[in-house]
Amino acid sequence: MADEDSADEAARDDFPDYEAQVREAFPELDAIADEGLRDRVVRAWTLGLRRGGWRDVRDVPYAWNIHEVSNVEHTRGVTEIAAESAAVQRTRHDADVDTDTVIAACLLHDVGKCYEYVGHVDDDIVDPDPTYAGEVIPHSLSGYALAHEVGCPLAVQRAIPHFIGEIPARTLEAELVVSANAASSNAITQATMGLSLDEWVEEYSQTSD
Repeated sequence: MADEDSADEAARDDFPDYEAQVREAFPELDAIADEGLRDRVVRAWTLGLRRGGWRDVRDVPYAWNIHEVSNVEHTRGVTEIAAESAAVQRTRHDADVDTDTVIAACLLHDVGKCYEYVGHVDDDIVDPDPTYAGEVIPHSLSGYALAHEVGCPLAVQRAIPHFIGEIPARTLEAELVVSANAASSNAITQATMGLSLDEWVEEYSQTSD
């Protein structure tokens, strides 16, 4: 598997420097104390972007029909909201919240859009890899798969799927991701389309963001 991955990367040396893009796009990475986990988050994004054929991490849209906001902007918003909520939970309610898990899961909660939204690649470097890319798998599940592939801890993996029913037992960190995602998404759909997130989901036959 390692040899196959190395050969795949060597064959695509003309790809952009995704690692540098991701580290620059998400300064919130610095809030992850565990350097190994930080690197795994970057690795997951790098794999998603490369396999999806994207030129730049900021080209991935927030939603299939909302292009005014990038997935980077949404992801950063979710991470900021969750981090502030976690701080309140710790100081106000003495909750035991794992910051690294929250930040990593927020940063990865929509990495699967690199696979799901490949129909919106404007200037593809290479055709999206059909082994991974396409609309069949919801992005929160493919995001979980990427986190698993790069070796993120189980606590991070289980906090990434953010649709009701995807995980039978929710953790505090997972609930922070869900609530922060809803807060960010409601703001975006309201600002761009005049709809709440629930209204947007009801009107369009796509999965929520």
